[in-house]
Amino acid sequence: MTESGPIGASKPSAEDSNKLAFGTFMGVFTPSVLTILGAIMYLRFGWVVGNAGLSSTIIIVLLANLVTLATALSVSALATSQKVGVGGAYYLVSRSLGLAMGGAVGLPLYLSQAVSITLYSYALVEALQYIWPTLPLQITAAGLVIVITLGAARSTSFALKSQAFILIAVALSIASLLWGADWSAPISVADGTYNDSSVNGFWDVFAVFFPAVTGILTGLSLSGDLRDPEKSLPLGTISAVLVGFIIYIFVPLALAHHGDVAALNDNPLVWLSVAAVPMLIFPGLISAILSSALGSVLAAPRTLQALSDDTILPARLGRLSDGQPKIATWVSGIVALFA
Repeated sequence: MTESGPIGASKPSAEDSNKLAFGTFMGVFTPSVLTILGAIMYLRFGWVVGNAGLSSTIIIVLLANLVTLATALSVSALATSQKVGVGGAYYLVSRSLGLAMGGAVGLPLYLSQAVSITLYSYALVEALQYIWPTLPLQITAAGLVIVITLGAARSTSFALKSQAFILIAVALSIASLLWGADWSAPISVADGTYNDSSVNGFWDVFAVFFPAVTGILTGLSLSGDLRDPEKSLPLGTISAVLVGFIIYIFVPLALAHHGDVAALNDNPLVWLSVAAVPMLIFPGLISAILSSALGSVLAAPRTLQALSDDTILPARLGRLSDGQPKIATWVSGIVALFA
C-alpha cells in the first residue's frame, strides 16, 4: 500500500507537477454547472414539458437530481477520506476498489469522454446551422474538434478561464427566459400527453432528460489540477448540483406558461418565443455547448494520464509538458476526430 492507495498508484511527483492550483469556483463548480446547463436544457426542455406535462417534468427533475446528489455525496465522502490525485472518477474508483476494477471502469470512461468531444462538436455545428443553414456538418465538426484540442493543449488555464465568460452568457440567457415568461398566463400543459411518436411514456422522457444532470463528472475529472481537491471537490460538486436543480425547476415553470403546446413539442428553439431578449438565447446555447466540449477535452486526457500513471496504459501517454498532459490531449483529439 502507498499513501494514496494500492501499489501502482500515481506518483506524487507527477501529481504535484500537474497541479495548476485552481480553486473551487474555477476548477470544479464552473465546469460542472456549465456542463449541467447544456444543450438539453436549451433544445429539449420544451419537448420534455410538452410531452410529460409540468407535474411529471418536476418529478423527472427531482428524480434525476436525487441520483446526481447521491453521486455527489459519494464523491464527497471519498474525496475527504483520502489524498486525491489526477484522474477524477477513475482515481476514486481505483483507490477504493483496486486497480483491476478501476481499469475496467477507467478505459470506457476515457473513451466516453473522448467521444463526447465529437458529440458536442456536432451539437455546436447543428446549433450554428440555425443561423447558417448551409454550414457543412461533418467538416465543420472535425474543424471544431481540432480547434478545441489545440486550445486545451495550449493552456488548461486559458480553457478554464474562458468558461467565466461562458457562464455569464448562459446566465443572461436564462434570465431572459425567466423575465420573458408570461407568469400570469394559465399553465398550458399541466399533465402529460406524450404526443411524440417516439415516446411511450414517462421513462422515455426521463431517459432523454437525464444526461442533462450528469455534468458533475467534468469538475471531478480536474481533481489533479486543484489546489485543495479534498475541499474543492465536495463543495464545488454539491454546489453545482444544487444550482442546476434550482434552475431546472424554474425553466419548466417558465415554459409551461407558454400557450403554444405544439411549439413546445416541435420547436427546439421555443426559448426564442418566450425570452424577453431573444438575441441572448443563441449566445447562451452556443456557449453552453462549447463549454461542454471544453470540459470533455480537459477531462479525457486526465483520465488517460491517470491510467498511464498506473501502468494500465503505456507510461508515455501520461507524460507531462509544462505541467499538462499534452500527449494525452493530442491522443484524445485524434480519438475524437476519428469518431
